[in-house]
Amino acid sequence: MRLLKSQIEKKTGAGFATLLPEEPEDMWHAYNLIQESDRLRAKAVRRVSKTSDAGSTSSQRVTLDLTIAVTSTEFDIGSGQLHVSGRVASENEHVKMGQHHTLDLELNRSFTLEKADGWDSIALEMLKEACDTGKRAELWAVVLGEGTANICIITEHQTILRQKVEVSVPRKRKGGVDGHSKGMDKFFSTTLSTLLRQMDLPNMSAQQDKTLPLLLASPGFVASAFLAYIKAEATRTTNRPLLMLIRSIIIAHSSSAHVHSLNEVLASPAVTTKLSDTRYARETAYMDKFRTLMREDDGRAWYGPREVERAVDKGAVGRGGGVLLINNALFRAQNVAQRRRWVKLVDRVRDTEGGEVRVLSSQHESGKRLEALGNVAAILTFPLEDLDEDDDDPVGGEDGEGGEMII
Repeated sequence: MRLLKSQIEKKTGAGFATLLPEEPEDMWHAYNLIQESDRLRAKAVRRVSKTSDAGSTSSQRVTLDLTIAVTSTEFDIGSGQLHVSGRVASENEHVKMGQHHTLDLELNRSFTLEKADGWDSIALEMLKEACDTGKRAELWAVVLGEGTANICIITEHQTILRQKVEVSVPRKRKGGVDGHSKGMDKFFSTTLSTLLRQMDLPNMSAQQDKTLPLLLASPGFVASAFLAYIKAEATRTTNRPLLMLIRSIIIAHSSSAHVHSLNEVLASPAVTTKLSDTRYARETAYMDKFRTLMREDDGRAWYGPREVERAVDKGAVGRGGGVLLINNALFRAQNVAQRRRWVKLVDRVRDTEGGEVRVLSSQHESGKRLEALGNVAAILTFPLEDLDEDDDDPVGGEDGEGGEMII
């Protein structure tokens, strides 16, 4: 994402930012930045009807700059399309105030965003991340089974299924081994050609300082067999980019060929060590540490809105190892008071208490695991007990279920 222009008052957060999305990942950033009631200005196409003096009516499509007050957003992860609906907030000759319109944000087409309640610390951090050109795709992954392959790209914020490959492979039978072998060769050939087409390997190698890692995971020995096939094809075709890619390939075991098995694969120590510089691996490591502390049941791991806020009040999420884990889905709350609540909590832990804050992406497995725990959790610097108890309401609380869970 390129920042074309920005006028944001530091004290009040008032102002706007003009942005230019340049690649699919930027649409995800735009989706997270644009909130309900924000003012969004972008080019739009509307069909305008005109009536002549003679009474005849004609219509034509007109391109114009349109400003809307956002009412809803719709983001298609697979296609990377972002549709923003709202009511016209700035009248011109073709549209009237209050009319409903949907803006389709596209790559290489700029838009201007003005926050309804000002740019708070979370919004400014999102803006900074969106414009950091160093944060791009971090890992390619292929989860394989016999005849099935899910090709994924893991970015800093999303795990995206780019292509699914399915090829019929005959079963192994006595006297019919050749049929199975030929079927697997066809499957590997189709998977490799699809993978190279998705990765755009020659361009990617030229544009990056180093080739992105490629993770191959499968039950059994399918991933190892696919790596052997890649090596043979690279040698046979003398494909230099493919030969360079082989150095970065990591083999791992998975329980299935489904995309969700990436969670357990990336949590394994062997893979985490090799991918320790990726944000996905770091987030997974934090969630694993949190789960370990919960199993130990020593009062250092708590989850749930009320419990975590109480821990912060007691100064237990601060310097010396305190970590606040919070899902970015909370910052998309339509309730302004709720959003401010979480922004205030993040600012307090980070700036006042000196603790660490990790905003997990809801599109990663780590974020989905946190969602099951109420979207917010904390690793404490010192143990605390009975944060889930309430003198007035010993059974439940105003924020619903939460607390420490023993596994």
